[in-house]
Amino acid sequence: MTPVRPWDAFTSAEAQVRAMVADPRWQGLSVPDRAHVLAARILVTPDGDRWLFGAHARWHLHDPADGRWYLAPPPRGVRARQVRHAAAELPPEVIPYGPDFHAEPGSTQAFIGPDVPEGLTERLRVLLRASGRKSELDYPLTAFDEIFASDVPSTVAAIWGTIMWCAYAPAFDGNERLITVFGEYLRRPLPGDEWVRWLPAPPLLDLVTLVSERRRAGHPRAALRLAAVMADTAQILMSDTRFRPRALALLTMVEPMLRRPGLDDTLTDAEALRAEWLDRCPRRLCRALLVENDVAAHFSHAVYDLVEALAFMPDPPMAAATFLADLSDSKGTLQARLDHRLRHAYGELDRAGLTGTSASESTAPEGFPVLGRVLTKPAPALEVAPPDRASAAAVLGAAYATGLAWGRLTGAKVPQSGLAGQTALVRRVVHERDDNHTDLT
Repeated sequence: MTPVRPWDAFTSAEAQVRAMVADPRWQGLSVPDRAHVLAARILVTPDGDRWLFGAHARWHLHDPADGRWYLAPPPRGVRARQVRHAAAELPPEVIPYGPDFHAEPGSTQAFIGPDVPEGLTERLRVLLRASGRKSELDYPLTAFDEIFASDVPSTVAAIWGTIMWCAYAPAFDGNERLITVFGEYLRRPLPGDEWVRWLPAPPLLDLVTLVSERRRAGHPRAALRLAAVMADTAQILMSDTRFRPRALALLTMVEPMLRRPGLDDTLTDAEALRAEWLDRCPRRLCRALLVENDVAAHFSHAVYDLVEALAFMPDPPMAAATFLADLSDSKGTLQARLDHRLRHAYGELDRAGLTGTSASESTAPEGFPVLGRVLTKPAPALEVAPPDRASAAAVLGAAYATGLAWGRLTGAKVPQSGLAGQTALVRRVVHERDDNHTDLT
């Protein structure tokens, strides 16, 4: 007999809200009416926290101190009861508008773990070989010149840029063949440590620049070829959930100009073309584009992913705070962006002098790394020990994505060797085999 899963208030409330938003009548309701039906389905836990399943099909936590609602995954398995909340107190940004509930499913896994499927890698290798035979005179390198040698055509850069922009977290381990195929084109070794390549995530503007420059130079066919290479790359990446949401978004932006050559001929300015591409993306893909349209919201979603990836820990907010403690926060703005549970956990680490740990690391004169600050009293509770490699990859991916999102928001640089907490976790799993390729479709 199949065991029956125990009833969970959060799962039940989530199912109710999903059913309401999926009902065609939802689109016809006014915002106050939507707020009214949502306010009747708010949950309260024994500690007094109030939870709402709302916009972007994600949970929001009410902060009793300032009355704001913060993105935060709920404590699954905790007893909760339904309460009525004043509908007027629900801000519009937490109320689902409909398409936001249809976000393409993705994965927070980095590439320290299940490698990219061999078939996907081979298809990209074939595309790369064909693109590498183009002339750099016809396809000059107008972006990604810090990655590639000057004689590399921009068709190669278009493939690289698409992979990196579409990746949830571009952190590749040492035996990841998806980036080793670019070896002959690189200007210098890729950043990272002896185990992981912690690669930067390019802005969409870098990809657009490759296309707009060819248009501005009077070579519209070359511009279309570059756009087609991006579309071909994104189409291949669609089969892996770590790329799928942004790959689908990029396809919706690029394909119209391929179907209608000349569509964007008047847009030779890179910023104008970028804005046009973003406008084409349907609202159901909005979360995939927050990295371009709303960097503050993008950071909040990344933190949500991080806490969710740490659900196996006894205290996920405290575990997440240990990774947030690695972020450089010279202006002291980080805590104000966290929900009160995370804010409290981060505050404990801050008072113990354990924040900004990656930013404070340095190298001794002899070239040996200086160890990060030692966690004293809180150490046993803060040790992150994922139950399996897939869980470790999810934590590493979410933690690195959070670091990149913080950089987009504040300008803070992510260390080329990775953040301290991530590096420590990599050391725990680096000895495990990951050459059994797992198809994540």
